[in-house]
Amino acid sequence: MPHDDPNHPHSLLPSDPALRVKALETILTRKGLVDPAALDTIIDTYENKIGPRNGAQVVARAWLDPAFKAALLQDATAVVADLGFYGRQGEHMVAVENTAETHNMVVCTLCSCYPWPLLGIPPGWYKSDAYRARAVREPRAVLADFGVTLPEETAVRVWDSTAEVRYLVLPRRPEGTGHMDEAALMDLITRDSMIGTGLAVTP
Repeated sequence: MPHDDPNHPHSLLPSDPALRVKALETILTRKGLVDPAALDTIIDTYENKIGPRNGAQVVARAWLDPAFKAALLQDATAVVADLGFYGRQGEHMVAVENTAETHNMVVCTLCSCYPWPLLGIPPGWYKSDAYRARAVREPRAVLADFGVTLPEETAVRVWDSTAEVRYLVLPRRPEGTGHMDEAALMDLITRDSMIGTGLAVTP
């Protein structure tokens, strides 16, 4: 088949969904309904400005400030809004904390509900049918696929994100980070650790 041959010109074509998106963008641009520069700005904003750095700031502050963490766990929506992280896909937030006893993981079993203001654009795997189905049935196996192995005594709790509620996981703070300030701690906090499919980076 042409797509199996790396030398065939069609092998360079993107996947069908990518083609459809590009075709739609082209049509809308030609009709003057979409400005490509504006689209690029929106994508850049979500990837680099409204991306996981916002969530990392929230987590790092929670690690440093017990009163802030308590308020976050009590009413995450209000706390993150006070920091300026609110809007579409971030209206109703709940923060859940990882401990030695419980590890939290987030999935959206129906579609791909995700806290954009805190974590940016959801990764492709988060939207996949495989992740959405397996995260509920076999969360430890999914975590293992991400390179996360937890002690047997640590329970895994899976939270189903919806249009009404979205979740932010507070990963456990790595040992040996007591001397670090907020900016340094932020570099240890990954997007996956705030979904629960990863752990904070050990310095």
